[in-house]
Amino acid sequence: MKLTHTDNKGKANMVDVSEKPEQIRFAKARGFIKLSKKAVDLIKDNDVKKGDVLTVSEIAGIQAAKNTSNLIPLCHPLRITKISVKANIENNGISVIAEVKSTGKTGAEMEALTAVQIALLNIYDMCKAIDKEMVIGNVKLIEKTKTDLVAKN
Repeated sequence: MKLTHTDNKGKANMVDVSEKPEQIRFAKARGFIKLSKKAVDLIKDNDVKKGDVLTVSEIAGIQAAKNTSNLIPLCHPLRITKISVKANIENNGISVIAEVKSTGKTGAEMEALTAVQIALLNIYDMCKAIDKEMVIGNVKLIEKTKTDLVAKN
């Protein structure tokens, strides 16, 4: 089987997407950070000393999605048209959902996954003085679509 990210000598290689059609690409990813009750309560009350954990983490996720090709060596830079990162408080932690939409020749899944991971790491950073038992997990791609562009008359 031929791997797409290696050349004919087995070396890492960025895939050539120049022949692929321009499409609308969409990806949605999710992840979770398990937190202590104390940490959840402080976040709910917006009493974490470092500030508004949810808002800062959502912004961190947006920034991460925009910088994915700088972090993941074989990712192509994308023309991102929309990023949404939402952090939601649950009983035992925070779930993060990221959605990325772009127009181009390759997908947006790495950007959505990167947004989730960095948003979760930001929560970890902001809460590390409060909770020494945090666990980040269950990060996964939950949706990926590509739609052909319709020519305008």
